[in-house]
Amino acid sequence: MKSNIVLSFIAFTLFISCNNKPKERQTAKEQSIKDYSEWYQVETGKPSALVFASYKTTMIANGKDQALLRISTVDSLGMEIKDASLPFEISIKGDATIIDIDSSEVESVLKSDTVSVWKSHITNGVKKLWLRAGNSKDRITVKVSTDSLSPASHEIHTIPEDVKLLKPTKAQISERSKIKQEMLGADISFLPQLEARGMKFYDDGLEKDAIEILKDHGFNYIRLRIFVNPENEKGYSPAKGFCGLDYTLQMAKRIKDAGLNLLLDFHYSDTWADPQKQFKPKAWEGLEFNELTSALKDYTKSVLTQLKAQGTMPDMVQIGNEINHGIVWPEGHISNLDNLANLLKAGTEAVREVDAGTIVMMHLALGGQNEETVFWFDNMIARGVEFDIIGLSYYPIWHCTLDDLNANMLDIIVRYQKDVNVVEYSAFKKAVNDMAFNLSNDRGNGTCIWEPLNTWSKIFDENGQPLKELYYYDEIHKAFLE
Repeated sequence: MKSNIVLSFIAFTLFISCNNKPKERQTAKEQSIKDYSEWYQVETGKPSALVFASYKTTMIANGKDQALLRISTVDSLGMEIKDASLPFEISIKGDATIIDIDSSEVESVLKSDTVSVWKSHITNGVKKLWLRAGNSKDRITVKVSTDSLSPASHEIHTIPEDVKLLKPTKAQISERSKIKQEMLGADISFLPQLEARGMKFYDDGLEKDAIEILKDHGFNYIRLRIFVNPENEKGYSPAKGFCGLDYTLQMAKRIKDAGLNLLLDFHYSDTWADPQKQFKPKAWEGLEFNELTSALKDYTKSVLTQLKAQGTMPDMVQIGNEINHGIVWPEGHISNLDNLANLLKAGTEAVREVDAGTIVMMHLALGGQNEETVFWFDNMIARGVEFDIIGLSYYPIWHCTLDDLNANMLDIIVRYQKDVNVVEYSAFKKAVNDMAFNLSNDRGNGTCIWEPLNTWSKIFDENGQPLKELYYYDEIHKAFLE
């Protein structure tokens, strides 16, 4: 995820809550009806934070398209409170309006040229509302707030009414065989920065390489993000270049020397790329679209060729990071589906040309948002985008409930005949892994926890000493990978 988010949501270490009872791997039939509510809900408690999910973050600007909104509260352990009752306000900046779930009007507090505000109330733990898009292509900020609790918000992208929506043919839904190596992974791209600050890591009282510690506790994959020129003035790491090519080559060698698999995550930016920002690299500014497409392909191919030359070819590659709103804006924004597809195809072609056996992932930040997941993959597959595996991010403050995540994955493995991986998560460690490794038809490829060395629900303390969460992974490995 992203630097500003890390700072804003350190408090959400409260989401480390896990149910400690062991879970047996279940059959496809059992999995299809499994209820995960016990993993994230409690009957009563004291609200500590608001949680606000939008079931779509891309909408059509036609005055009709609607997205379901779900507002709830969690306690200090991140568990949703089933009997919570409290008032809240919901505000919008942009061309959209709020409607109650029964289509009645919601009490209006303020309407101006820049913002509109409504009053509502959480009853019996949850309040659901509709967000209706207007007719303007826009970015809509929706914010939920109440006294004494931190607010929660979403940014919704609306795209032109005349956008050409496509559905893939049966021939375009090509079944991909099960990926043999299941993943119990960790994104530890921060490691060189932590080591540069003097941080050390320990296990059983002994100082060890963090990569070796993770391996000793069952991890078999490491994920690295790579920025184009992070050393630029406005890049991720001015002058130092963390997460650039040089550091990626060094880290890839450490990972492979440890006998672990490598997932490389191309951000296609000089800094963080995620659903709300996909800034074009400075070196690609001013290029015509055909030149831009070539630049993306050439860059991807160059990075992979250098990794392959030192014997550290990635086992899996992401063509972009959390790309549900596109890549390399503005040309590759989700509002231009043809451009986006062409850029993704260029990235995939580069991977195939360097090593045809490397697994290609498309990664969306849409854990529980099934309608938008289907919209995205339908339109990309119908436009000829080819890939091997679906990656999802799951953070409950944005991506709906565990049950929504489960329902989404169960649907898309059938629709698209490919494995799925929860390639970013932090909260509900045991639940997410239980779900991902138990998907129907053995289509769950596994998981990759995001930056567990030092952020959110981390598995080491600030002194590098292991926390109890590290030992969850011994259990998970034993349950699902032995």
